[in-house]
Amino acid sequence: MSYHKRTAAFASAAALAGSAVLLAAPVARAEVVDVNYQCKTPIGDKSAVSPIDIKGVKSGSGYKITMSWQKGVSSSPVELGKGAMNPSATIQLGGADSGTMSVSGPANQEAIPANTPIKINDLSGTYTPRKSGKVTFTAGVLTIKALGTTTTCTPADKPKPSLTLDVTAAGGSGSGSGSGSGAGQSGTDSGGQLPQTGPEDSAIALGTLGGTVLLSGAAGVLWLTRRNQAVRR
Repeated sequence: MSYHKRTAAFASAAALAGSAVLLAAPVARAEVVDVNYQCKTPIGDKSAVSPIDIKGVKSGSGYKITMSWQKGVSSSPVELGKGAMNPSATIQLGGADSGTMSVSGPANQEAIPANTPIKINDLSGTYTPRKSGKVTFTAGVLTIKALGTTTTCTPADKPKPSLTLDVTAAGGSGSGSGSGSGAGQSGTDSGGQLPQTGPEDSAIALGTLGGTVLLSGAAGVLWLTRRNQAVRR
């Protein structure tokens, strides 16, 4: 093989290696899931189906998890004035992690007329990964407190996860035990690494590695070119 052909082959191999690393970067997967809530209210049992959307955005060493309801799941026989209704909920963790995390949000910013569906504001909380792998987030129990009463809405069937995150806990795969860290997160597992994480960090790290491979290939080509010129002289 001629010198020029060897040089071109080397550069192509480096470019392909960098592309393969970039394509391997993990991503988050999310979908809106219909959840059939069975609610225990002060005036009797009610049921409603609401599409649930859960999103995760990297925040510091963890993720800000936001849970959204696209439809109301309960109603009140009397008007709820501004600030009278306070919602909170749990999210079930699965896959590489287990237990639950809590999400909460502001009280209603506008009055809610009597006998109309109660629109739940977006609820959020912080999730800090404890183990590396794919973690699923599934809608759990919704709690609504208003006018001194409490309504609890529980998914009737086991809903599908609304979000899957491919996360990496800081410290590798060391062993040990510990409980969840981060606001409102609970549960135990056999891997209590301090976490730091996720698709965005992994994508950036793998992208950087891919760029390094490409630069290394370019450096190799430049060195071979100069060496050949020196030999010819």
